[in-house]
Amino acid sequence: MNGENLVQDERAGERLQKVLAQAGVASRRQAEQFILDGRVTVNGDKISALGTKVGMQDQIEVDGHPVQRAEGVYYYLLNKPVSVITSASDPQGRPTVIDLLKDVPARVYPVGRLDYDTAGLLVLTNDGELAHRLMHPSYGVEKTYRVWVQGPVGINALENLRQGVALEDGNTAPAKVERVSGVSKRMQADFKGGQLEVLEVTIHEGRNRQIRRMFAAIGYLVVKLERVSFGPLTLEKTLSSGTYRPLTVIEVQQLRSQVGL
Repeated sequence: MNGENLVQDERAGERLQKVLAQAGVASRRQAEQFILDGRVTVNGDKISALGTKVGMQDQIEVDGHPVQRAEGVYYYLLNKPVSVITSASDPQGRPTVIDLLKDVPARVYPVGRLDYDTAGLLVLTNDGELAHRLMHPSYGVEKTYRVWVQGPVGINALENLRQGVALEDGNTAPAKVERVSGVSKRMQADFKGGQLEVLEVTIHEGRNRQIRRMFAAIGYLVVKLERVSFGPLTLEKTLSSGTYRPLTVIEVQQLRSQVGL
């Protein structure tokens, strides 16, 4: 391509794959593959060199679609309510987690998913490389869920969870499981299925509806599910359902350190 159209001074430009990751297009590793596959153009020219640097004036496209450059990198913690989709958009018109964000200066994306009927801690960012690592099971980022289940839950059932449960897509990794208090009198009175118990379950995998499927596999019904921690982050009681806050500098540093960034 014409080198005059690109910023060659290292102080004036950033590597193309980093810009794509910051824009939320893909993780940096995935962005590198996009470049190698010839899917990325800069100022109309196809790029195939991973060392290419771009400046703010350069026009970037992936598969012919313009890339909206991130003016900065942003990180948020959301207390997701139930009946909200963990997605940037929904073809059925249901509310999404992005609809809950107001006055956010850049487009951010959810890190992983919480089911439609699951509440709790969700991280959103436009830092593509961090998001990729946080979601990848090889980095072992732990997620803790508070689980309201139709009990009583026997000791053998707890041991099954701790050893790993056989699901249709393979055995789960061993989980950490503890009994906790937390069933309100009103919730117990409203529940007509018998005794409710509350457990906290910690896993590092991210399979679809994994917690509910694990309990179903050992014969228990999950009545309510909430994620209360994600890596070093915890869901504080002061953050009400449907609200969010920026992560602190220390929290971002802790997340990045946990996944080797």
